[in-house]
Parts: sequence; structure tokens; C-alpha cells
Amino acid sequence: MTALTTTAKRPYLLRAYYDWLLDNDLTPYLVVDAFYPNTTVPDDFVKEGQIVLNISPNACGNLQLGNDRILFNARFKGIPRDIVVPMGAVVAIYARENGDGVMFEPEAVYEREIERSLGDLVEQPSSFSEIVDKPKTISKSEKSKTKRSAAHLKIIK
Repeated sequence: MTALTTTAKRPYLLRAYYDWLLDNDLTPYLVVDAFYPNTTVPDDFVKEGQIVLNISPNACGNLQLGNDRILFNARFKGIPRDIVVPMGAVVAIYARENGDGVMFEPEAVYEREIERSLGDLVEQPSSFSEIVDKPKTISKSEKSKTKRSAAHLKIIK
């Protein structure tokens, strides 16, 4: 296999670190890009686009560390949730106790996945002239919003 046709390293490294952390009685935490396409995590716990998930056997059930995604069940504030983390959304795995772990480098296969996902969301114009020559129409409601109203504050001396 050449470098262009090899599989992604991330799932293999992730499983190795996960096993190593458990073998050393450490708690594996997973850092996830919550906005990566097809990621299912509780939005209430997302901070700055990321979420940290405890994936120890005590914290989650039915953990599956697959080649394409990570699946498990967990409770958040007592509410059971099904978590889906595509492998491209995994940013890092580390130990809660000492921070030992690894941050994953970007891999082309996951970059292509994002591009493909974004391409599906954005409707592409058929030509350059369609963008440039398209007349901009403004509705009456938009015009009324753009008009400035008189100030409602008075200066009192």
C-alpha cells in the first residue's frame, strides 16, 4: 500500500491509547469536535466547539471503538443519551489523572469527509455570471427595516 491508499491511523492509535490508559488504571477522556458532521453529543456540555467525554467502562455502556466512529451510551444530568462520534471528530484522548495522552494530527481522509459534508449543504451556483448578474431584489418589509427611525431619547440639561 502506498501513502495515498493507506487507512487512517487515528482509530488504531485511539484504541491503543484507550487500552493503555485502562491497563494503567487511568480514566480515558476523549476530546471531541462537537461541530464535526454527524456528531451526536449533548449540546448543553459543549464549550468552545468541543466536548470532553469520559469513556471509561464505569462512565459509559456499550462502547464500540470502530474504524469509522465511536458509539456508546451515557447519562448526562441523569438523562440517558446515545453518543455518536465520527473518528474525524476525535481531537485527543488523555488521562484525567495526569493529562498523559495524544492529540491527533489532521488526516486527509477526515478533511475530505468535511469537504464532502459541506458541499452537500451549500448550493453551488451554476456559473460566475449567475452570481454577478443576479439582480438583488429587496422586499418592502426589508426596505422598512433599513429606514432609520427617529431617535426616541431626549437630551435633558
